[in-house]
Amino acid sequence: MRWWDIEPVLELERDLFPEDAWSAGMFWSDLAQARGPHATRHYTVAVSGERIVGYAGLAAIGGTGDVLTIAAARDQWGTGLGARLLADLLQAATSFECHEVLLEVRVDNTRAQRLYERFGFEPIGFRKGYYQPGNVDALVMRLGSPVEGTPGGWGHPADPAAPPAPLPAQGTPGTHGTQGTRTHG
Repeated sequence: MRWWDIEPVLELERDLFPEDAWSAGMFWSDLAQARGPHATRHYTVAVSGERIVGYAGLAAIGGTGDVLTIAAARDQWGTGLGARLLADLLQAATSFECHEVLLEVRVDNTRAQRLYERFGFEPIGFRKGYYQPGNVDALVMRLGSPVEGTPGGWGHPADPAAPPAPLPAQGTPGTHGTQGTRTHG
């Protein structure tokens, strides 16, 4: 993602996350941390023709990756774009030498939870009332150490036809990130 992508990304952002859309300033701030020898962010966009149809972002600090956002345009849902964006973030986590990747996902977003489970993420806790407005809880998920010898280092997603793992009944909140992961698509 580059600065000139911010306006089209904001259009998608407002469509997909109308109640808590990020501002242009939030994207500018994160993109400022995505270049140079001390970069701690990675953002990518997916383009179809001339149109941005998806985007994703990762923060990496102290060996821990934090998935900040993954979004796919509504007409791209079910096409595998979310999985490709997540794979890109995991490759970036490998480049940042992360030993784990964390994320938050709304407890009512089972579609996103299934995507993360296919990639090996496991539930580790909850954040009560994390998503506002609406006071919706967040499920915190973690993907452990990269697997040597696999493309991107994190292994391949499990069988997409497999049923999702059951959610834990209770847990403890994670300690990372302030924005939370927002996933659509």
